[in-house]
This record gives sequence, structure tokens and C-alpha cells, in this order.
Amino acid sequence: MNGEKLIRITKQLLDVMFFGGIVVIVTLPLTLRYAGIYYSSAFQEYYVLMLFIFALSGICGIVIVGQLRKMMRTVVQKNCFVYENVKSLKVMGITSAVIVVLFLIKCFFLPTPATFIIVLTFFIAGLFSEVLSFVFREAIRYKEENDLTI
Repeated sequence: MNGEKLIRITKQLLDVMFFGGIVVIVTLPLTLRYAGIYYSSAFQEYYVLMLFIFALSGICGIVIVGQLRKMMRTVVQKNCFVYENVKSLKVMGITSAVIVVLFLIKCFFLPTPATFIIVLTFFIAGLFSEVLSFVFREAIRYKEENDLTI
């Protein structure tokens, strides 16, 4: 029972993150303007570049959360080891790499400790997603072999 409750809460959290992320991206031009006024003038100086980097990385984040939501559906159905999850993990790995590149570009214009932490975090997440995709592919292969065994 605890496992099912955790799955339900995780699914709801992913839903909030997905739709909240869309709201953040839609309001990003306004938010970035305010950040330039009240936080750092560098946001005003590099407004277009920061808007591009944050919007594209936000879209990548939504893609990652969307793939996690897709994977959660297979968990709810108790059918985790399917090729769609391998594909989702691959997409998450590639998308994480895009975020790493975007924030490395940001380092040249507005380096902050948080930027380096984001680069490191998404680099590790991307590697983890790639490795998990291999693990899932092997698990599926074993599962299919087992299903064929009488």
C-alpha cells in the first residue's frame, strides 16, 4: 500500500511540475525583466541571450518531466520494462545534455556558482539516464526471453 501511495504522490508532483513549468516559461519574459531591475543589471544587459537560454532550458525541463510522467504511467500499469521507457530515458539524456550546453554558454556571460551546479547536475542526470536506458533495455531482453520460456 505504501508503494502505491508513493507512486500516486509522485505522479501528482510531476503533474504540478509539468504545468507549473509551462506557466514559468510563459511568464519568463516578464520575470526576466523584473530580475534585471531588482536582482542584477546583467539580466538587462544580456536580456535576449538569457531569455533564449532560460526559455530553451525550461522547455528541455518540461520535456524531461513529460518523459517522467510517461514513464510513471507504465509504473501505475505495473508494466515498467517496455521499450517506450528506454526511449524516454534516451530523450531525457539528450535533453539533459542540451541543458548542459546552454548553461555552459551562460558561463561565458554571467557565471555564477548556481550555473556550475546546474551544469554538473544535468551532466550527471544525463549520464544516469543513458546508463538506465541500457539497464532497461537489458531487463526487457531478459523479460522477453523469460516470457518465451515454458
